Amino acid sequence: MKKNSSCDTKSSPSLFTNIIDRPLHPSVDPKHVFTGNFAPVDELGPTECPVVDGRLPDSLTGTYIRNGPNPQHMPRGPLHFFEGDGMLHSVQLSKGRAIYTNRYVKTYKYKLERDAGCQIFPNMLSGIYGIADIIQCVAAVARVLMGHINLKKGFGLANTSLAFFSSKLLALGESDLPYIINSTREGDVETVGRWDFDEALFASMTAHPKTDITTKETFAFKFSPVFSPHLTFFRFDANSIKQKDVPILSINLPTFIHDFAITKRFAIFSETQLAVSAANVMLGKGMPTVFDPEKIPRIGIILKYATSDAEMKWFNVPGFNAMHVFNAWENGDDEIVLIATTATSIENLFHKIDMVHFSLEKVRINLRTGHVFRNILSTRNLELGSINSSYIGKKNRYVFMGVGKEIPKMEGVVKIDLEKEIEVSRRFYGPSCFGGEPLFVPRNEDHLDAADEDDGFVVTYIHDEIHEESKFLVMDAKSPNLDIVAAVKLPRRVPYGLHGLFVHKDNH
Repeated sequence: MKKNSSCDTKSSPSLFTNIIDRPLHPSVDPKHVFTGNFAPVDELGPTECPVVDGRLPDSLTGTYIRNGPNPQHMPRGPLHFFEGDGMLHSVQLSKGRAIYTNRYVKTYKYKLERDAGCQIFPNMLSGIYGIADIIQCVAAVARVLMGHINLKKGFGLANTSLAFFSSKLLALGESDLPYIINSTREGDVETVGRWDFDEALFASMTAHPKTDITTKETFAFKFSPVFSPHLTFFRFDANSIKQKDVPILSINLPTFIHDFAITKRFAIFSETQLAVSAANVMLGKGMPTVFDPEKIPRIGIILKYATSDAEMKWFNVPGFNAMHVFNAWENGDDEIVLIATTATSIENLFHKIDMVHFSLEKVRINLRTGHVFRNILSTRNLELGSINSSYIGKKNRYVFMGVGKEIPKMEGVVKIDLEKEIEVSRRFYGPSCFGGEPLFVPRNEDHLDAADEDDGFVVTYIHDEIHEESKFLVMDAKSPNLDIVAAVKLPRRVPYGLHGLFVHKDNH
């Protein structure tokens, strides 16, 4: 892994810059952030892996791919975990065999910096800490003005999640547009290119689009931290043709909104107490995220096919700072049920995430009376979860959640019964072993043919920090202890990451 290079403005700091540059906050100090199993790894081509425990199910045929930050260059200056280049870790499963590979998402940013041999784009989430960061910002602007950087080709990351719609596999990050990914028959992963939906979408898109499996439409949004509208809602039809933007003008200030939900009739957004201030970065005050203790979080509900936000309804929900939204559904004509994680001490989300507790909540919103009822489903620190994706927008019973150690580093997985509102099964990985997001994969590719919603498997990567060994784990989703069905020993360390997806064989 390349660490520093001669064109990095911070690779040879002078006494002058050392004196006037502020010390890096631990949350953006690469030497602190990217250590242990958070440290980046190099690419590895398709490699067959041994099954060391159990047997891979015949029905589990396809490819599990997980995204996550993996910086190709390690600067001396600030770099937040969420700003590492996207890397895809893939395990292709077929006839009891497993083939692993990991590849960078070849974004425009990645390719420019690969060719330059150093970091070119400033890390805006990390903030500006001194003269070297200012020089880097000025240099980036100069490159744009001289035509060396074409901002129309994007300048963000695709390091957060994956999605599959319109017969395309996409790598996503909310600072850029999706990148089309090809999973080859040989087990490799290729970046095809950036997808702007025939020039219908510009700048960025959420990393968490929602597909209605009934209509085959995909709903999404984009966030603008500087210009109004700060939130724009839109959808793609079954043929991936983007429909008209719906500006959400009822959001007056840029607010951190990472995820949302859909139901049969509605789209639901959660506005948090984290504001976004570009001025905070430009004035050298650190990250662009600013906690507003006076602001009351709220939930906004808009018709999925609305042409404006004129009839959008907002509900104040004190203390409800939603992070990931796992599902929502309509309970009759007047009530919406929302399943999401909410963060306590959200002001520490980007600075001291180990001080943030994530609670899984079931929220009931009465559209007629305006009353909102919240119920915490577990006292555990739960984040990064999944449901049977066939139930998106419809009532579902189960959600599989990671038990947080130091998110996204998970010490286990639990299964929550949303109907009984209790934890019904669990598995902890053991001393020194940690995993990531638990992903539910239905036993049958045609999800709707399954006899039970939880008929399938839970898959994830785990890492033994003492023996420095990583595995791909397959668990029985219906069993009381989430029994291990199979474990595959991987040829290299898999760093802790973010969201994954299982692509069935016929969708390759």
